[in-house]
Amino acid sequence: MKLKSLLAMVLACATALGSAHAEKLVIKGSDTLGAKLVPQLAEQFKAANPGTTFEIAAEGSTTGIAAIIDGTADIGMSSRRAKSTEVSSAVAGGKNLKPTIVAYDGIAIIVNANNPIKGLTKKQVEQIFTGDVTDWSAVGGKPGPISIYTRNTSSGTYSDFKELAMKKRDYAGAAQKLAGNEQIASEVGKNANGIGYVGLAYDKAPGTKVVPIEGATPSVASVQGKSYPYARPTFYYTNGDATGIAAKFVAFTLSPAGQKTVTSVGFVPVK
Repeated sequence: MKLKSLLAMVLACATALGSAHAEKLVIKGSDTLGAKLVPQLAEQFKAANPGTTFEIAAEGSTTGIAAIIDGTADIGMSSRRAKSTEVSSAVAGGKNLKPTIVAYDGIAIIVNANNPIKGLTKKQVEQIFTGDVTDWSAVGGKPGPISIYTRNTSSGTYSDFKELAMKKRDYAGAAQKLAGNEQIASEVGKNANGIGYVGLAYDKAPGTKVVPIEGATPSVASVQGKSYPYARPTFYYTNGDATGIAAKFVAFTLSPAGQKTVTSVGFVPVK
């Protein structure tokens, strides 16, 4: 009996010790970052940090920033900067929203691969997505109603695109709001009259093609050189300086190994 009791105590101690070393990192927010890039970074991080687990929810930048404010995430992924109202809400709750740029992105305009359009101007992009132009014939394409696909309102890309391409105007009433980059690419690939926007990591989807904007296409060179008009940074948000396992993950993302993954997934690395 004494031996059994001793073995039980040893087992209990080993279990407690293992639990103490197991760390969970909760990351919420941007689909642009969270659908491909962050899961790949997480897998690489876990290989070097056994026992670490991740909970990743990619439901839009707004949800990531909100999760830092309400304390339900260690890292908030965002493809936009926090709004002044979000900063104020954080301060009121005793939080400090700290952004860290982890990659750069270019918002690619995509159309169906069979669309004969060779390029668009910035003005034409604005006219299409605001609904001023509703037929492809008005911008040099074949006659047919333009079907617009955008991200939903919780998306940072939804907000950034309004800033970068639409002079902060509202989207066309007929625009169809979708949850993620992959959904937009899928719909455009199936619809000969479709148009939408996606991040660089999603611009090679089957059945789609990227449309040059005034001769410029999104790439590492055009984003870094600022010659592509719809480029933006992407962020990790934390409550002040990241600590513990969150700090280690932020540092890994910015490390040469992490930035190599940033590049391989399709983003533009931080210089």
